[in-house]
Amino acid sequence: MRASPIREGRPFPLGATWDGLGVNFALFSANATKVEICLFDIEGGKELERLELPEFTDEVWHGYLPAARPGTVYGYRVHGPYEPDAGHRFNPNKLLIDPYAKQLVGPLRWGQELFGYRQGSKDKDLSFDKRDSARLVPKCRVIDPAFTWGRPHRPMVAWENTIIYEMHVKGFTRLNERIPEEERGTFAGLAHAEVADYLRTLGVTAAELLPVHAFVDDSYLVEKGLRNYWGYNSIAFFAPEPRYLHSPFVNEFKEMVNQFHAAEIEVILDVVYNHTAEGNELGPTLSLKGIDNASYYRLMPEEKRYYINDTGTGNTVNLSHPRVLQMVADSLRYWAQEMRVDGFRFDLATILAREPYGYDEGGGFLDSCRQDPVLSSVKLIAEPWDIGPGGYQVGQFPPGWAEWNDKFRDTVRAFWKGDEGKLADFAVRVSGSGDLFNRRGRKPWASVNFITAHDGFTLNDLVSYNDKHNEANGEDNRDGHSNNHSWNHGAEGPIDDEEIIALRERQKRNMLATLLLSQGTPMVLAGDEFGNTQRGNNNSYAQDNEISWLEWSEISERGRHLLQFTRKLIALRKAYPILHRGRFLIGEYNEELEVKDVTWLTPEATEMSQEQWQESHARCLGMLLDGRAQPTGIRRRGSDATLLIVSNAHHDVVAFVLPEVPEGKRWACLIDTNEPERNDPPLFDFGHRYEVTGRFGHRYEVTGRSLLLFVLITEDKQPRQLREGLGAILDVTERPLKGGLV
Repeated sequence: MRASPIREGRPFPLGATWDGLGVNFALFSANATKVEICLFDIEGGKELERLELPEFTDEVWHGYLPAARPGTVYGYRVHGPYEPDAGHRFNPNKLLIDPYAKQLVGPLRWGQELFGYRQGSKDKDLSFDKRDSARLVPKCRVIDPAFTWGRPHRPMVAWENTIIYEMHVKGFTRLNERIPEEERGTFAGLAHAEVADYLRTLGVTAAELLPVHAFVDDSYLVEKGLRNYWGYNSIAFFAPEPRYLHSPFVNEFKEMVNQFHAAEIEVILDVVYNHTAEGNELGPTLSLKGIDNASYYRLMPEEKRYYINDTGTGNTVNLSHPRVLQMVADSLRYWAQEMRVDGFRFDLATILAREPYGYDEGGGFLDSCRQDPVLSSVKLIAEPWDIGPGGYQVGQFPPGWAEWNDKFRDTVRAFWKGDEGKLADFAVRVSGSGDLFNRRGRKPWASVNFITAHDGFTLNDLVSYNDKHNEANGEDNRDGHSNNHSWNHGAEGPIDDEEIIALRERQKRNMLATLLLSQGTPMVLAGDEFGNTQRGNNNSYAQDNEISWLEWSEISERGRHLLQFTRKLIALRKAYPILHRGRFLIGEYNEELEVKDVTWLTPEATEMSQEQWQESHARCLGMLLDGRAQPTGIRRRGSDATLLIVSNAHHDVVAFVLPEVPEGKRWACLIDTNEPERNDPPLFDFGHRYEVTGRFGHRYEVTGRSLLLFVLITEDKQPRQLREGLGAILDVTERPLKGGLV
């Protein structure tokens, strides 16, 4: 009799691990009775051999296959009880994806064989389906992780210096004719040096990629001829999405990271660990459901055939289980160490911190991140809400975490739209949202400020549409948010009215300026810098087409001007550290210098009173930042500058009195969103825009719905000297963008 080709192997590490001589396979399942590994041909189409994993140690099934090599294609069949009422859904007729698979082969194809129960029966989740699903399921592939990195160090951008750019792997390059056609929409496309150069010369410091973990196109989308474009439907937490691979090798992702790091751009991944693509009790059996359903998912305590659905997607991953928590932590470490990404943005992060009794900032997942030497050293960003009980937790994550701040988004949108009673909240948001984050030593960077993101209107559409236009999604425009705080400024969608267009363009500049001049960590949505549109669709999750892809060849002249304006804002933010302080602005008074860190001013240059904050009609505010008020020990070059930001959301001109300044000083205007292309020397020449009004300084006519940024300078400085004093601010923005994308 021929000896078995498989040996006992080891229970660690989990997954398929190539050691130079063979491959060790290890799979956690506490309730299985037998696990078989199925080997396939290189394309994953034909099953060649089926072997039983010979050992079971600490609830891990394992075996070692000396004949296996990188490129080996495999899947699992797991035996055990099929007892939905007890939470068990084992069915060895269903080929299963290894939760630790590093690469998947082939797409998921929908068919009745994917379901563990017999469809069409009266009691669907109790019937047992014996049809084999192997022909429909993606297979796993063993990889060789060897890779030569081009540089030994990561960019390691300090949090307070971080500027995030949210982008989609496919959408960013799919329509860019400067990228080879066969590589567009893939990691290889993003790996072109032109892409990283574009981001670097734009000025952002981190690329936040929408989900790149392998994910599934929902069956209801496939039936409508659509796809899951965003990718929030993960099925394998270690494997890159196959559709983003131009080559057969996962190291393509590393090549992309290498290029970004060479340009000093960090890579942050948007990750989805809160649920999987297997859905609820009526969903398919693809991986975790068939491996050990009762361990991997949160089930209803009294009715374990049903799933707790805090995600709104059918199931919730059970991070209260130590092995499931280990899987997520192992995945994060894999991407941080092996793939060298610099951080993670966690979709519906409240779920990850929820224990059976509710949200707990000292829960297992958050504690594991805090104490882990790898995870505690990368950027961690929470989307701090879900639909479960106590799901909204903005400001409640522990030290070390940053959080998406939707209050910033909604307040800034409403303020510039002209809504009443927004002035006080606007001041709180642009100063770092200290009401939410100023606790336990957290810093202003903990607030990730955004006005637009993948979910919702683009910046262009925010000022062009009153209503969502999601008809292309095939849901009769019922999907997506209806409360967008958007305003079309007089007409819906694209128009030829130059007056309305001019106002829309100014509003774009107002919101970009607010975002990039506020305390906290700004996040810019890819394409907003040149006016990208999604034609009014505010829920483009299923639009893997021209609605979502960035159209580089059709950027208008206005779009190019907006792009240059965005570069200038980012350059100014970098030049003046006072715009991204390491401490919260609290109106603290420096007695020695007799200055405050921030003073809120009325248009008459008087400090805002408590009564004035309550005036619902007030829409104009001055924010005076005095860098001298900072403690000496934390000052950086340029941090002692004095800046004035004037925000006027009123529809008409407001005569704003510039604050009184010491002898020999004067105000110079760096930004006026009504005159975005003012430049040196006119940049520092007020001309007809002011008149002397005695001891209060100059009265500046602030255009309706506009924002201004002033810097306090020495009066005898000539424009050339002032230019030199500001360093490379204007030089950066006057140079053409590198990369040729625009």
